[in-house]
Amino acid sequence: MNAPSLLLETSVVLDRAKRSTIKREPNGTRAASFILVRGEHERAWAINADIPQRIANELDALAREEPTSTDWKASPIHAERYRKLLGGQHDCYFGPSFAFPDRLRNIDVDTCVIDDERLLDRNFNGWVPGEIAKGRAPVLAFAIDGAPVSVCFCARLGDSAAEAGVETAAPYRGRGLAPQVTAAWARAIRERGRIPLYSTSWMNRGSLAVARKLELSVQGTFWSLSPR
Repeated sequence: MNAPSLLLETSVVLDRAKRSTIKREPNGTRAASFILVRGEHERAWAINADIPQRIANELDALAREEPTSTDWKASPIHAERYRKLLGGQHDCYFGPSFAFPDRLRNIDVDTCVIDDERLLDRNFNGWVPGEIAKGRAPVLAFAIDGAPVSVCFCARLGDSAAEAGVETAAPYRGRGLAPQVTAAWARAIRERGRIPLYSTSWMNRGSLAVARKLELSVQGTFWSLSPR
């Protein structure tokens, strides 16, 4: 079982005071102002290091009152109070985090490992030279005529676990490729001695469909507030 503390530590970098700083990704950007991860037996949270100590103390006290839960779509009991304490305009992210089964489904398509961002240029945008080596690896892909059309990579990379990021080029969606490359990625992560994780938003129907096809099980929910 993937504990909320593992999900949290894979998502963000924590300082010595257990305050969050940046996201665990290449050239990591600022972590959310407040993060709460809840599971059946545990909850974990982090407050950004740039939040004033007085407000951080209040957020911490409220988080300690949050119950564990398996009502995965229920918002935190203090959701509105967190928003008021942080003030200003904040975007809320809310979604499930999944665990992969011990036995992954058979991979029905041939996948390949991508270690050069230039191979992604034909069908994907936004990849930066050196990004794979800095924390996106392993990148597993299904390719047509040598060009990847569906990829799964490390969206976040922690010491013990990695979180999947999946993208399929628009003309190739709906063919069941995303679950295939995700399964191949999870297998590669396990071979490297880490735990594969899969998280998404409750609003992302496509990503939730991938989780269903892979028969992933919900282990907890990730709720956060980030300034706009």
